[in-house]
Amino acid sequence: MELMQLTAVALGKKLRAGEVSVREAVEAAFAQIESVEDTVGSFVTTDKDAALRRAEQVQSLMAEGKIMGPLAGVPVAVKDNICTRDLPTTCSSRILEGFVPTYNAEVIDRLMQAGAVVIGKTNMDEFAMGSTTETSAYKITRNPWNNVHVPGGSSGGSCAAVAAEECSYALGSDTGGSIRQPSSFCGVTGLKPTYGTVSRYGLIAYGSSLDQIGPIAKDVTDCAAILDVIASHDPKDSTSVRRESYHFTDALVDDVKGLRVGIPRDYFIDGLDDEVKCAVQYVAEELRKKGAVVEEFDLSLVEYAIPAYYIIASAEASSNLARFDGVKYGYRAKEYEGLHDMYKKSRSEGFGQEVKRRIMLGSFVLSSGYYNAYYIKALKTKALIKQAFDKAFAHYDILLAPTAPTTAPKIGKSLSDPIKMYLGDIYTISANLAGLPGISVPCGTDTKGLPIGVQFLGDCFQEKTIIRAAYAFEQIRGYQRCPICERGGSKDEQTI
Repeated sequence: MELMQLTAVALGKKLRAGEVSVREAVEAAFAQIESVEDTVGSFVTTDKDAALRRAEQVQSLMAEGKIMGPLAGVPVAVKDNICTRDLPTTCSSRILEGFVPTYNAEVIDRLMQAGAVVIGKTNMDEFAMGSTTETSAYKITRNPWNNVHVPGGSSGGSCAAVAAEECSYALGSDTGGSIRQPSSFCGVTGLKPTYGTVSRYGLIAYGSSLDQIGPIAKDVTDCAAILDVIASHDPKDSTSVRRESYHFTDALVDDVKGLRVGIPRDYFIDGLDDEVKCAVQYVAEELRKKGAVVEEFDLSLVEYAIPAYYIIASAEASSNLARFDGVKYGYRAKEYEGLHDMYKKSRSEGFGQEVKRRIMLGSFVLSSGYYNAYYIKALKTKALIKQAFDKAFAHYDILLAPTAPTTAPKIGKSLSDPIKMYLGDIYTISANLAGLPGISVPCGTDTKGLPIGVQFLGDCFQEKTIIRAAYAFEQIRGYQRCPICERGGSKDEQTI
């Protein structure tokens, strides 16, 4: 078996046993990148030389017994909005072109301490604003299952890289579903932790009250092992929460007997593809066979989640992105007259259309006369949605739902109708508004051969419960490789 076919944990075992060297693992990752990258376009930056130097360093530490964790020596890709020292971090935006941080995000430091080898930065929707990875200033990422379809977003590059076996695992960020939705589209597993579980220090902010970093991998075991490493209390992040236990791998148990599973009827509405609906019902039935108690119930307020989210997220974006003005770093217009003109031209030229749309929306809802009518009302709606989930989790241990209403759309289809693109986040957004953990797991394919994901949602700080349920289901369905890997990196266009 080729090394990049292995899960991160399985590869880590081979590295610790001395069956393969760290250098060989890194070279295998770059060989796969060279084979499929022209077709997929997962990465915006790679640094093979730095990765090989790091490989030698990790190998020495492993030989000395100083690093022996499950991820030691395993190649990882990082979303381009997570700061990496000496490696460009651009948020896939022209306005941050050439920006190289002088520090690591907390999650990167924790991965480095665990012996990880960062091989590059993955493409994303500009500033994480999008659901297709088409709004990047640099390239469009394509779905490895069918390259005329999108991989989802905004962590589309990370999910595509894992699916295309260009890395063993990846980090993404989830503001409104940006880990879970592309994981569903690319046939991989993605976990959004409870807000505050993983430090946001070094994550370039989009919506500060919603953003959360999380793992993307081939299976639930990998995601739990990665979360063991990156979850921590960080005093540098004021929203970081100190937890009693960070041993998420303890939940990898194939046992859901007595687990109370709720299925919100509100999620099975017009717009949900029949094949996706059937796939979720199949998961529910399999959990029932394993001893879980599965019931349908009314969640309520789901229809208000999208407008509330886009008001809050856009308002926070307009504030967070005000710092990118062409003065200290990043893009600056070449021709301008005076300071104000420099601000105006740098931001107009540096930001893409979708980012400017959301900045303007955010500025509008925060403006005098509209603040109470829109922003405050959205915050009240957010609180009501959290109350609705609290009520649901008083009766159920987990909630089961589709990750996305459809499988991956064709490239270009979503950008032509932004409102429809926003509605594609209907099943993921609520978890961000309420700060809940969620995990998307592959549960089949549609008639076109495109992956379908199912979503497990838990109450705050109940990652172990959703990991347990997801792991139990995963034992029924093994990991399925995408066609581009089965073909060995063929660059032939697909036209389904």
